[in-house]
Order: sequence, then C-alpha cells, then structure tokens
Amino acid sequence: MEIRIVPLPDDRKKPKYTDESALGFGKLFTDRMFIAEWKAGRGWGDARIEPYGPFVLDPAALVFHYAQEIFEGLKAYKWSDGTIALFRPEMNARRFNISAERLCMPEVPEELFLQGVEELVRMERDWVPSSEGTSLYIRPTLIAVEPVLGVKPSEHYYFYIILSPVGAYYAAGFNPIKILVEDRYVRAVPGGTGEAKTGGNYASSLKAGLEAKKKGFDQVLWLDGVHRRYVEEVGAMNMFFAYEDRVVTAPLAGSILNGVTRGSVLQLADTLGFRVEERAIDIEELMADVRSGKVKEAFGSGTAAVISPVGTLCYKGESCSVGDGGVGQLTRKLYDRLTGIQTGKLADTFGWVRKIA
Repeated sequence: MEIRIVPLPDDRKKPKYTDESALGFGKLFTDRMFIAEWKAGRGWGDARIEPYGPFVLDPAALVFHYAQEIFEGLKAYKWSDGTIALFRPEMNARRFNISAERLCMPEVPEELFLQGVEELVRMERDWVPSSEGTSLYIRPTLIAVEPVLGVKPSEHYYFYIILSPVGAYYAAGFNPIKILVEDRYVRAVPGGTGEAKTGGNYASSLKAGLEAKKKGFDQVLWLDGVHRRYVEEVGAMNMFFAYEDRVVTAPLAGSILNGVTRGSVLQLADTLGFRVEERAIDIEELMADVRSGKVKEAFGSGTAAVISPVGTLCYKGESCSVGDGGVGQLTRKLYDRLTGIQTGKLADTFGWVRKIA
C-alpha cells in the first residue's frame, strides 16, 4: 500500500533527548506516527505518516464504551555500525491478527503492518538510542472509532503506530525482582481474552498489582482462573523455572499470551542443553521445589524487559528466595544471547533479525 507522507513543520519538531542514561520507559515519543483506516465496505486505505499528535474522536466512539482495542509491542535497535534492526516483527504481526480475530476486528495485512513499522522507524531513525540497554519501543494499536452506542463490531477503525525511545523497563535494571503469587484475583480464563493482547486484560490486573507494590513486590504472578492452582504468567512477562537440566513454563492453553520472547527463550534453552517442558505447574509443587532448592532459577521474558531475573517468590505469606536470590547462570546466558542477537553483537543463527536501515 502506498504510504502518504505528511510534512513535519519545524514548529512541530520535538527536542531530542540529550542523556540516554536518563531514558525511562514509554514517556517520550518521536516526531511522527503512522496511521491507516479501515471502513466497512472499503477495507484498508489512507495510510500515512504524519506529525505525532492527538486524535479527535467522537465521545460515542466504540473504543470508549465496548473496549474494541488491541496492541503490540516490539523494538528497534541501533547497532554499533549504525544499522537499525527489528527483532522478529513478523511474529508480532501474526499475533496482532490473532488478537484482532478474537475481538471481532479486521485483520491488518501482515505486509501493511510491517510496511508501516519499517517506514516509520526509517523516518525516525535519529530517535533510536544506541547506549547499552536502550532501544526504540514500537507500539502498533488498533481501535474502534465508529460513533454509536450499541454492542457490536465497529464499522470504522484506526490502525496506528507510535514510537518511544526507552531505557530499562525496571528502574533497577537487570537485577532480581520480587514477585507475589496472586491467589485472590484472577486475570483470565480459558475461552476469554487472555491470549489476546488487549487493554482489558491489563486493566483487570491493576488492582492486584497496586496491592502487591504496597507490600514491596515488583510484579504479580497469576494463577489459573478456574482452580487458582496452576501458574500462568506475570502481568508483563511469561514465566520460566529452571531445574538442574530442564526449563519449565506454563502451556499456551488460551489464557496466557504467546510471547515472542517466550518462543525465543524456548529455542535458546534447547541449544544450551536444557530440556524444555511446557506443562501445568502446580503452585504448591513449585513452592516446594523452590524451598528444597530443586528450582535453581526463575525468570520472566517479555519485549519490554527482555529477561527479568526473579529473586523472591511469595505465596500465602511465605517468601522464598529462588536459588541464592541473585541472577542465575542460565538467566544471564539467555539475556546475553538475546540482547547480543538483537543488538548485532552476536551472530543471528535463527534468522530472527530484520535489518531495515
């Protein structure tokens, strides 16, 4: 699809950041954004890159009332030679459409998704930071904008992409985090929207997350919504538990997100000689294995933080250190391998990297 470029006036240009070490996460946005529109009977059209700015939406727009909204998260990296590269963007495009199908929204052609991401990042390449641990975060989003009060799929949608130069997701950086196992609230159930990347899933996690932070924890680990017995995922990450020679993670059973980083970790763990198990993890069994030392390491995976070591798990008031409470050897290896491939420091033998500039 042809993408129309709307000129960026000088008075709309934003001042660039001057200290990459001070970049937070998701608070600073670049000069431009991509947008395309879908209308019933017409399909996709009017793709353009225009100055970053607010939308004017009718107060009756369906996104506000019936939550037809999905999004993705991926990153662009600047290599030491100036190359700009994406990490497995086609996986995000495919997952985006799985979310769209679940919420009765039109699929975005994979070519349009990738074309929009690549062209926007090329135009905003000067915003891609290059310091250790930094990247350009990419947020594709699809929202329903038809102005009508009625529970139905919209007949008008905006697909847009915004960019944000970011540092570490956690303020503490690559250090062990403390996780509270949530056994009262639930986030998703099989048959619901847990495997879709939609805002409602995150909204339903806020209360438990705030309560956990008040108790001194960084994140909440959700249990299944039926039995409240089996480990699922952390709000922003898939979870892994490493034993002597195996890595265990929850299966994709319809209530957790099929993480792009999750899939990459499973492949990397196999190459490092670990047996990979995707199976139901009983929380009582897990805590017993943590106490006994059978669980050597625990870590989360996700686009935002890549790999996050877990130092403490707390369940029903009992806090247990995982291993020695520090960063485990496998966790460190996986983080170094993934970030090395993403930033061009290590060879990409998997074909994961997509160079765009």
